[in-house]
Amino acid sequence: MRLPEVIDELKRLGDPAIVEGMKRFGGPTEYALGITAPQLRSLAKRIGQDQELSLKLWTTGIHEARAIAALIGDPEKVTWRQMGKWVKDFDSCATCDAACVVLFVRSPYALRAAFQWCRSEKEFVKRAGFVMMAAAAIHLKSLDDREFLPMLNEIRRGSDDERNFVRKAVNWALRQIGKRNKRLNKLAIAEGERMRRIESRAARWIASDALRELRNPQVQRRLQKWEQKSRTR
Repeated sequence: MRLPEVIDELKRLGDPAIVEGMKRFGGPTEYALGITAPQLRSLAKRIGQDQELSLKLWTTGIHEARAIAALIGDPEKVTWRQMGKWVKDFDSCATCDAACVVLFVRSPYALRAAFQWCRSEKEFVKRAGFVMMAAAAIHLKSLDDREFLPMLNEIRRGSDDERNFVRKAVNWALRQIGKRNKRLNKLAIAEGERMRRIESRAARWIASDALRELRNPQVQRRLQKWEQKSRTR
């Protein structure tokens, strides 16, 4: 599909009632058409992977077009320059998380982005850094445990940020790293205990919420099962 065809299809799918719902949750709606996530995924599947079209869709500024851009982009063709341009445009969790979790984490620059962006003062750039850490823990199966140790340090460093979208991303990163395997679970729990002693409401909330999940018996049984399986391979 070409750019005009995709835009026409997006406009056809748009629903003003969904846009009104987005307003109630405080999301940016100026360039939103109002399309559900399943509809967007279905359209992206029809289009298929297309890096050139992905770049064009992002430049339209349309909320849903940017979601499609993240879904159809080619991670092997993503450049550091592209990531730098896109991250400056992040204005919601939807665009930030779609680009990071679906596309950027599979690029050659995933870890570089995580460590650079998490130090930013800009809310959604900083969120993107911690979302990249969470996504790395989920998707980069071959990544060595040692790669996550400096992430835990950055998580502690960023845990005193009171901004809602940042603290939730920090929490997400800590939980996902701690659910990767038994060793990282113990390290993440230890980090959470340190964060509980920080004089910050955000840090205490992040730690308490993450520790509740990381110590959950069901999570512990699953990690134990994975560890036993890995020993028999």
